[in-house]
Amino acid sequence: VPGATGAAAAAGAGVGGGAAAASEHAQVAVRYLTPHSKWSIHSEYQDNLLMLSLSRGGPTIWMSPQDAGKIGVKDNEWIEAYNRNGVVVARAIVSHRMPEGTVYMHHAQDRVIDVPRTETSGLRGGIHNSLTRVLLKPSHLIGGYAQLSYAFNYIGPTGNQRDEVTVIRRRSQEVQY
Repeated sequence: VPGATGAAAAAGAGVGGGAAAASEHAQVAVRYLTPHSKWSIHSEYQDNLLMLSLSRGGPTIWMSPQDAGKIGVKDNEWIEAYNRNGVVVARAIVSHRMPEGTVYMHHAQDRVIDVPRTETSGLRGGIHNSLTRVLLKPSHLIGGYAQLSYAFNYIGPTGNQRDEVTVIRRRSQEVQY
């Protein structure tokens, strides 16, 4: 439920043993979406000077000022997003362009640089797909009918997997790698 806070949200989306630690902080439940990056193409790495000048130096999650206010997050502060599938650590981009109750983590952006350990699980902070699930669409199983034929990476994540309820909380600003 968008806007849920506290232990109730953590109980519904906890990650093995981390829910108790996370429930000590203000939390907000949101719809987590992973659209394509605005500054890259699918298979391009952004570790060149031109692309890094547009970056904040690592993974980011875009969120509304209303959602950020609920958990006490300011622009560029570290947050953790977690649900039953995994956990992600990223910097918050607080923008009036985002609707309340929805966050974006752009697909395939800055996936290999500046990824700290999480407080929720103690593991490396994940990537954009850490919070999504893999579901096969029935049309992926059809073969031999022109547009419905199998192609390389055709069973990769699709739109039906990129909308997850996720809990976000402000994390300690002291990060460890």
